[in-house]
Amino acid sequence: MHTPSRPEDLEHPELLWARAVTMAMVDTACSTSTEFALDDDGLWCHSTGGDGWWRLTLVDEGHAVFCGQDPDGSHTHVDGEQIDFLAGGPDWLPWDLLRDDAAGNLFGFVYWWENGAWHRIPYPDEVREDGLDGAAAWVGADEEEFLGLTVSSFDAPWARQRSLTDAVARFAALARERKADAGAVAALLAAAHTEGRPAPRLDAALDLATRAGILS
Repeated sequence: MHTPSRPEDLEHPELLWARAVTMAMVDTACSTSTEFALDDDGLWCHSTGGDGWWRLTLVDEGHAVFCGQDPDGSHTHVDGEQIDFLAGGPDWLPWDLLRDDAAGNLFGFVYWWENGAWHRIPYPDEVREDGLDGAAAWVGADEEEFLGLTVSSFDAPWARQRSLTDAVARFAALARERKADAGAVAALLAAAHTEGRPAPRLDAALDLATRAGILS
């Protein structure tokens, strides 16, 4: 990933959505205090460490928005003023939501997808880093790195890591094609279950996956 990040660092929105939902589903099923949330504004991760955050919004078939901030890595003030991440943004952006974010000084990066590519404002020369890699390293990760990040969310012994990685890879491939079903979710969580530990919550995982639209 470039420093500061560039539009070409982000994968296609459908791939990002499948990855994000897979991570959120796993965390929701395995954690009693998940940092992920899915609502009408998109899929959020409310804490990526040090109060960092990101949100992915699929606006419609040809448009998406990815935004967030890494408080330690987003160096996006020039002469003491936050740069305007929304300058020149297209009309279809969810402006009310984004203006609220901007008013709260919550941005380290804002990318939007249209005409088959990601875009952002031109950064001033003074911007050394926007924090994308710190807040959401998975957006530019290769498949192996993404699988490792997801598997780490399971409370599973080291001996299970290989089989879990394979299970996540199978599910993620189905999710990308919107061909996952309840059986695929159950199979993924079953691969993570370790005797003597609480079983992942299948109902919570199915609810999120269904609302996210990745189940066939």
